[in-house]
Amino acid sequence: MDTTTPKPTSQRILSIDIVRGLTLLLMLFVNDLYMPGVPAWLGHTEMNFDGMGLADWVFPSFLFMVGISIPYAIEARRRRGASDLAITGHILWRTLSLICIGVALLNAGRINPEMTGITSQTWRWLFYLFLFMLWNNYPRESRYALVFKILRAIGFVGIITLLAIFRAGTPEDPQWLVASWWGILGLIGWGYAVAAFTSLATRGSLVGAVVVWAIFLGLNCLSSAGVNDWAVSLRPILGTVLQGNTPMIVLTGLVTGTYFMRSSHDKRRKMWTLVVAGVVSIVAGFVLRNWYIISKILATPSWGLICNGISLLLLALVFYRTDICGRTRYTSLLSTTGRNSMTTYLAPSVLYSAIALLPFRLLFYKQPDSALLAICGSAAWAIAMAYFSILLEKLHIKLKL
Repeated sequence: MDTTTPKPTSQRILSIDIVRGLTLLLMLFVNDLYMPGVPAWLGHTEMNFDGMGLADWVFPSFLFMVGISIPYAIEARRRRGASDLAITGHILWRTLSLICIGVALLNAGRINPEMTGITSQTWRWLFYLFLFMLWNNYPRESRYALVFKILRAIGFVGIITLLAIFRAGTPEDPQWLVASWWGILGLIGWGYAVAAFTSLATRGSLVGAVVVWAIFLGLNCLSSAGVNDWAVSLRPILGTVLQGNTPMIVLTGLVTGTYFMRSSHDKRRKMWTLVVAGVVSIVAGFVLRNWYIISKILATPSWGLICNGISLLLLALVFYRTDICGRTRYTSLLSTTGRNSMTTYLAPSVLYSAIALLPFRLLFYKQPDSALLAICGSAAWAIAMAYFSILLEKLHIKLKL
């Protein structure tokens, strides 16, 4: 990988948006399909099973794409004149937002309706409503600027209120929010923080990113071997970081994005670099399989490296087709979805909460005795949700996290 180019390029790479959009569609698909009766290779494997299904790769692929976008986002802020202090503030705000949202949504199912005053479904639906009000990307130049500020304020007060009234457990043993784990968005937040601060601290250095990536791969190996059990007291807060797997995957994306942005290699050489890196990552994963099983639940380094390799090869394929050959037909849905990732991921959850309140069964295709119907229904749901997020964007409803 070439590190000699002094000036980064801000040119948008279409394949990044397309692969991110494809990953999001697959996430919506496997999340909706998560039910008994579907083929095992489409779902998650058991904890101690040595292997992986489609669902075990999808989330790491999204983490990988989160990492790719980081150097471009930081460089864009620098071009707009943002200082390192301002960028640090943005990273902290985004990290805390993702972690807090992840923990809150993870706890929604624990609500005691009598103690909280509202049902779990109502609490969750209101949380999504206030979330979109607070973190929506409102138009900057608009005569409704005051209205947008009021909506943000309502969203902020609404979320604080929901968190304040939250109660779980029993009257004899009342409980508040707990972080047994951080939830999907919380994991994204921790991985994003490590990679973003790495990019900021190393001033976008490719070598620096690779070094930090190697450190977290080492942490992942030590954690999976039980060597860093001495840090058990830090795990309630920093467990995701010390475990190493999630940051390592996001850092793989950071290394890839930094290479794309700073390398002077032509497009074909970049494609072949992705191919070689992908093959090496998969081979390394299978080599580590001699010591660590391939397991998403255990977050083993063998699983992480194999997922990284698949993501690199997929990106290479799409990069060749779109950015080299210029074949962009039928890609608009994926690229638009990829540019609107958080809305695409969270909007279906709002609909799930609303559908749960209906007096009839709308998602009729969820039949454990008919795998084909369930698969086709979940695929249709994922595509419909992608179009739904596009509709929301046209209505100026787009999360900015």
